Amino acid sequence: MDKVTQFLKEAGVYYLATVDGDQPRVRPFGTVNYFDGKLYIQTGKVKNVSKQLHANLKAEICAFKDGTWLRVSGELIEDDRREARESMLDAYPDLRNMYSEDDGNTEVFYFKNATAVFSSFTAAPEVINF
Repeated sequence: MDKVTQFLKEAGVYYLATVDGDQPRVRPFGTVNYFDGKLYIQTGKVKNVSKQLHANLKAEICAFKDGTWLRVSGELIEDDRREARESMLDAYPDLRNMYSEDDGNTEVFYFKNATAVFSSFTAAPEVINF
């Protein structure tokens, strides 16, 4: 799990794929946090991505760095605990310009039943399940 978190943080940007009915939706994200033994992402409840995740928990993220790409697929489960939101915002203090733990908009999701696959053109894929 540390390897997955570190790769995503070093990549800086990853792309989150969700579905909207039968239409795939992909957008750039930059927040990732390891908290309470789980990999978390953050968004706002007013965004379409939030509505999509609540309608269908299945999602995938993809990041690329130094010739290697990482895909993490699984279910994204909302964690409504204040501590989880606070941990994310503490990890990304610049977000506090737009979000707070208690604003009613900030939400965090963690991966459940997830598979991470590191791939490149020069090495066999490495699979991590969590």
